[in-house]
Parts: sequence; structure tokens; C-alpha cells
Amino acid sequence: MAAGKKAKNAAKKTKGKMKETTGRVVGNESLETKGAREQMAGDAKQTVQKAKDTLKH
Repeated sequence: MAAGKKAKNAAKKTKGKMKETTGRVVGNESLETKGAREQMAGDAKQTVQKAKDTLKH
């Protein structure tokens, strides 16, 4: 997997986790939901990238 894409996806997951946690702490359900969505998006992109790498080999 391209290192840059892997890092970008990991950063998206981390950012989402931070938003989710912050939303939970301050009681902001919208922020918490946005964070969870970002984490899922990062996971999905990571999975797609891994599948692409598998097919290349």
C-alpha cells in the first residue's frame, strides 16, 4: 500500500476518534456521529486500498 495513502487513512481514523470522544465528553451528539462516520470512512478506504494491493500482487 502506498505509504502516503495509508498514513492519510490512519489520520482520518484518528481525527474521527478524537471528534467522537470530544462529542461524547461535551454531550454533542452531532459531533460524536461525525467522528464515528469519519472513522468508518477511514476504515473503508483502508480496506479498498488493501484490496487494490492484493490484486496487484
